[in-house]
Amino acid sequence: MEKPTALIIEDDQMLATFFATTFEDAGYMVMAVHDGERAMSYLSESVPTIILCDLQLPDVSGELILSYIRNQTKFADTRVLAASVEGTRVNYLQNQVDLVLTKPVSYKQLLTLAERLHPSFESKM
Repeated sequence: MEKPTALIIEDDQMLATFFATTFEDAGYMVMAVHDGERAMSYLSESVPTIILCDLQLPDVSGELILSYIRNQTKFADTRVLAASVEGTRVNYLQNQVDLVLTKPVSYKQLLTLAERLHPSFESKM
């Protein structure tokens, strides 16, 4: 079975590495991009299993990326997580994301979440 793909969209290099490592540890193949323009380019050609998107990005905002994702039928089965330091600011995104992560996020919490969202998890139940 091919590994599911996680797209990490995060402009902070250290956080992007943290998120990528956590998803790799949970069994995902990871692609990390550091700005909204690269994210949009990747999404125009690929359909990841899960997307973790920072909301404050250079070039194209996380909100615009999320809107694009939710308006494309090819992403209907893609799980979408939004990450922000401003928990109250993301309340309006409830219809565009599956889950909102408020930074800082712990490794253990993110690993558990990534494992639960992994396609093989449902087949174990």
